[in-house]
Amino acid sequence: MKKNIKQINKEAIITCLLYLFYFCWWYYFAYIYKSDTNEFILGLPSWFFYSCVLGLVVINVLVFIAVKCFFKDVDLD
Repeated sequence: MKKNIKQINKEAIITCLLYLFYFCWWYYFAYIYKSDTNEFILGLPSWFFYSCVLGLVVINVLVFIAVKCFFKDVDLD
């Protein structure tokens, strides 16, 4: 049972770190990132593209990698 708790805690920490990374990414490109000109990428403002579109793709890839590499099935009974 102690092994399960250790695994669950590890997964919770990884999940929190991924969320914190995504929030920092989104916040930076939504509020801090300033382009000198009004840049558009695929018809979207560059800040929106980087924070919402590219950020979503990046976090999805990171979550997929984290689940495949670090998460394990544990018996909760």
